[in-house]
Amino acid sequence: MSVSRVRLLACLVIPLLAACGAEPSGAVTAAPLTYTCCEARDVDRLYQPGETLTVEWTVESPDEPGGTAPQVELTARLTGPFASVGDLKAAAEGTQTVPGLVTFAAAPVRPSGTPDERPVSTIVIGPDAKPGYYDLVTSLVGDDNTASSGGSIVRVVPRP
Repeated sequence: MSVSRVRLLACLVIPLLAACGAEPSGAVTAAPLTYTCCEARDVDRLYQPGETLTVEWTVESPDEPGGTAPQVELTARLTGPFASVGDLKAAAEGTQTVPGLVTFAAAPVRPSGTPDERPVSTIVIGPDAKPGYYDLVTSLVGDDNTASSGGSIVRVVPRP
């Protein structure tokens, strides 16, 4: 084989072999922003009937720049009263039913995903809310209908 044919063959074969080990050349997608709840100051205090519980969502950006904003809906609701934390947990596990529960809900929040955005959900605790332990359930539903949720315990005390 002549030197020119070897060079021609090398020019054709080497790029093909190099492409076999290369990563796909599709578009690289950045990790999305995520939202979690809650700030400790949102739940680690006593509330009275008629007060407003403010849920401050934490925005977590990916380590790489260029994170994308998912289309999500953030919800929060407060259900109670329960006589004790044990009763609340038993009801959440489905092992106990409690009559007379009420639910106070925040309007759904749909964050835009802009930098430094701080989404907030507000729940007005009814003026006739009974004292006790309330289950704060927060959830995030993505545009692909995937959901995640979390819970915290909030205590409502009687007005002085």
